[in-house]
Amino acid sequence: MKRIAMLSLALFSLSAFAAGKFTLESGELKPNQRIADAHVFKGFGCEGGNVSPSLSWKNAPQGTKSFAVTVYDPDAPTGSGWWHWIVFNIPADVMSLPAGASGATGKLPAGAVQSKTDYGKAGYGGPCPPQGDKPHRYVFKVFALKVPKLDLDENSSGALVGYMLNANKLGSAEFTSVYGRK
Repeated sequence: MKRIAMLSLALFSLSAFAAGKFTLESGELKPNQRIADAHVFKGFGCEGGNVSPSLSWKNAPQGTKSFAVTVYDPDAPTGSGWWHWIVFNIPADVMSLPAGASGATGKLPAGAVQSKTDYGKAGYGGPCPPQGDKPHRYVFKVFALKVPKLDLDENSSGALVGYMLNANKLGSAEFTSVYGRK
């Protein structure tokens, strides 16, 4: 009996390994590297291009029915961080967002919703930490969800969307990049 249990565990481990780890990456951003000016906010004293970076993910958990993407700065001097981008209701067959997906060009998949960031409007708002502050971390995260749709809209707060993402999460993948101003 012990031998069968060990064999079952070995086969389960092998199948989990074969599926691969759920990962997120970007063509423009690299983990722990500085975010280029093209993706920095334009406003609040920052002069970036405010273009959302490309993002792609693979090896989503089995049973994924939709995805969501968030960008969050835990170092913002607010006491609660800063939401820079929130996109949800991304269909399960979509595995990437192109650079500029958040812009007026309509590159988001049909049905995807961008909700309000801490800049006060929906859509990507790039990094713009206070001048002279230490470089901030920007956490880019994709959530694999067990539901095809969150019943939220573009006016939903980052905290509310975050709550619903965590309540419906099958898995997540992330990387962190940095940006600071002198």
